[in-house]
Amino acid sequence: MSNTSTSPVRTRIAPSPTGDPHVGTAYIALFNRCFARQHGGEFILRIEDTDQTRSTARSEQDILQALRWLGLDWAEGPDNGGPHGPYRQSQRSDIYRQHIELLMDKGQAFRCFCSAERLDAVRAEQMANKQTAGYDGHCLTLTEADIAAKLAARESHVIRMKVPRDGECVFHDRLRGEIRINWQQIDMQVLMKSDHLPTYHFANVVDDHLMEITHVIRGEEWINSTPKHILLYQHFGWQVPEFCHMPLLRNPDKSKLSKRKNPTSISYYQDMGYLPEALVNYLGMMGWTMPDGREKFSLAEMESAFDIDRVSLGGPVFDVEKLNWLNGKYIRENLDTETFTEAYSQWALANNKMADIVPLIKDRVERFSDVVPLAGFFLSGLLPIQAQDFNHKQLSEEQCKHILQFYVWQLEQMSEWTREGIEQSAQHLAAFMEIKIRETLFPLFVAITGRAVSVSVIDAITILGLDISRARIRQAIEVLGGVSKKEAKVLEKRFRDLQAFAAAAQADE
Repeated sequence: MSNTSTSPVRTRIAPSPTGDPHVGTAYIALFNRCFARQHGGEFILRIEDTDQTRSTARSEQDILQALRWLGLDWAEGPDNGGPHGPYRQSQRSDIYRQHIELLMDKGQAFRCFCSAERLDAVRAEQMANKQTAGYDGHCLTLTEADIAAKLAARESHVIRMKVPRDGECVFHDRLRGEIRINWQQIDMQVLMKSDHLPTYHFANVVDDHLMEITHVIRGEEWINSTPKHILLYQHFGWQVPEFCHMPLLRNPDKSKLSKRKNPTSISYYQDMGYLPEALVNYLGMMGWTMPDGREKFSLAEMESAFDIDRVSLGGPVFDVEKLNWLNGKYIRENLDTETFTEAYSQWALANNKMADIVPLIKDRVERFSDVVPLAGFFLSGLLPIQAQDFNHKQLSEEQCKHILQFYVWQLEQMSEWTREGIEQSAQHLAAFMEIKIRETLFPLFVAITGRAVSVSVIDAITILGLDISRARIRQAIEVLGGVSKKEAKVLEKRFRDLQAFAAAAQADE
């Protein structure tokens, strides 16, 4: 099943504003943009913020800023508008309600009143019987009178999609050819949640159709969801777009790229002083090569030579060492003395950084030559620390490592940060571990500043930002021997206890 339309090519990237701007988002955006440009089409950006509990305006702005920094601009989006807006799903509620009613009228969707407890029990029984876990169709048997009574009683419910139980879904993938998935493997997807907001799957299809997306180029993790999307297209009687599922980025050990093993935030690479054109070039090498085999090429050159059919399905490895080599090549070959000086100055003084640093060091300075020893860590990447740097009278290396692991998990949960929030998390950790706060801060000082005594480490994290700070703490954990899987399980349990302790403490404050 494929798109036979002769409409102008339109592709999209649709990030969720629920965290840091991910290099995987930039990777998929790059290939969508190149495909559209190569065919004389348009690339658009849509914000998928149906998860109102996790979506933040800060995350959205970070994503837009990061993609702009990389030069991956878009023809239509939430910032520049367009004829198919709004481009935020949270502003399209009326559109979704109209379309869910169409499905209900056609009998292709139904109300489900099942409680979370019932659904959990059904899944547990299915798993115990080694069956595919999924909705059992219980509410399909409700009569019109049953439904009317439940609605009159204001019982909470969701709206699910009807899915065939026999046969299989057969569709064509641009890179993978024919794919077959048995319908029994496909759950009766929730389309509209009890809060009347659409799920990703429903909003995704409605928006792609109304925004005239002709080619859906996305990560391979969405392959198993494609039958749900195709079924929705068929229920509405719409043309199915062409699907192209890109291979996922991998760590050097071939595991899925994750922030636990590799920095994944675009902001991290910007803060570390990488050139945007080098990072885009490197992402372009992920599963694709220039026809002449050269490794250094511009975005314009990639667009001109682009052919998505040449994408390799082998999991592309995101190797920071290779990125370092390529970035160095760009610095040496593309920047003369004047442009290097200008680019470095812009990076070092970005966001008026010195205005935040000076108040921390001014009272400690007797000569301007004292500034670099005191504040050089603000303009560094990962620091040259060693295990002996964590020697402490009251804390063992093991305790230092555990404290740092708790700190990094705390920081990972912060989508937005303030000095007060970071300080409060440190106080909660100290109280939970029954250790003086200056002792719990000691390993953090070493990890963040490279020294046991320095300027306020809380202020340092606030100025450096969470991306660099988390990377330095993870590096320190590895310097101290790392955390094994067995050890991680124990620490994760303790961290859950810490979260409960912190929640209780906040409630009492």
